[in-house]
Amino acid sequence: MVDRTPSKEPMSGGDVPLRVVLAKLGLDGHDRGIKVVARILRDAGMEVIYLGLRQTTDSIVTAVMEEDADAIGLSMHNAGHMTLAPNMVKALRQAELPVPIIVGGIVPKDDVQPMLDAGVAAVIGPGASAEEVAAIVRDAVSASV
Repeated sequence: MVDRTPSKEPMSGGDVPLRVVLAKLGLDGHDRGIKVVARILRDAGMEVIYLGLRQTTDSIVTAVMEEDADAIGLSMHNAGHMTLAPNMVKALRQAELPVPIIVGGIVPKDDVQPMLDAGVAAVIGPGASAEEVAAIVRDAVSASV
């Protein structure tokens, strides 16, 4: 039997790219921003697994396990961030997956600290540069190790 367990070992002596699962959690159908982020992360040398629209916490947890992901990026534009993101944090804890969650999208400034307090690693708002987005993901992964 072949062992298909994902490995974090470098394939040819180089750095192992970060693996980031991107998803739209809940009923939000706005996906232009997350597609831009997918390209930014890919261009920054990360492996991107884009799950698409209308994902559930269970589908994201399953993808994180199957893909051996290092981080999760959730795009929020429907004002569900104060419920959906903390629920995602709880689901990851229950699955014993210490993977940081980075939320991007439309999040009022007053909601950022409560989300961080709930366990979200970072919140990225509109206008962040490609360099900032990639650095925030790398920093979140480094902080979770």
